[in-house]
Amino acid sequence: MLIDYHTHHERCGHAVGTLEQYVLRGIELGLGQLGLSDHMPLLHVDPARYYPEMAMPMDELPRYVEEVLALKQKYRDRIDIRLGLEGDYIQGFENEIKAIVDAYPWDYVIGSVHFLGEWDVTDFRQTAGWEGRDPLDVYRTYYDAVGRAAETGFYDIVGHFDVIKRFGYGPAPEQAAEREAAENEALRRIADSGIAMELNASGLTKPCAEMFPAEGLLRRALALGIPLTLGSDAHDPAKLSENLDKARTQLLALGVREVATFDRRRRTMIALTE
Repeated sequence: MLIDYHTHHERCGHAVGTLEQYVLRGIELGLGQLGLSDHMPLLHVDPARYYPEMAMPMDELPRYVEEVLALKQKYRDRIDIRLGLEGDYIQGFENEIKAIVDAYPWDYVIGSVHFLGEWDVTDFRQTAGWEGRDPLDVYRTYYDAVGRAAETGFYDIVGHFDVIKRFGYGPAPEQAAEREAAENEALRRIADSGIAMELNASGLTKPCAEMFPAEGLLRRALALGIPLTLGSDAHDPAKLSENLDKARTQLLALGVREVATFDRRRRTMIALTE
């Protein structure tokens, strides 16, 4: 069964396409399961004063859930739709995040770190945030946040584990051991938490030109027994499942034969399809 568990839609402001257009594209591609997983509303910054088009407004969240559930019913005989959310982890806002996670009947919640404070390290408009910072310190802060996210119990899947590399910024080569130590500690915390991680193929089209996580990190995750799922992180229906064939090929080459799926926050492993 082909799956794609990471998608974004017009409600978030920086993607295109309706939810129904994604569903129809998923049917066209022969997906067995399609996860709709738009961005959680912003909690720690004022959307009116921050960068525009970052996430859906808070008053759209119930409408998003209602529309996904309606589409799930409408297309139940053609594709299995899963209600998801990409929920930012923001230290200090755990109560607010938990309230959103607890309020709706999610099938799964992706825990992603985009923000370090008010700096979104994944936003191409904010790359100036690297100026004057020690990249190793940024990486350590980022991976500590990933570990904290895993330990909250709010999430089912860790999103784009090493997205911090997206724009090519990183520690100097002679700091490789320190960088690896930060990565390994985050992976240990994920493994101890018992949650899954996605292989996110979108990195292949970003400046870093490799999936999230990179193969070396993926091998380390597998060695720790971390379950994996698959996501394209599509922001356009035309890009649904983009490069997931390469992701599946990589997993099969590494000996992976099952991937994680979710239903009402319960994980089930299914056979990995070539």
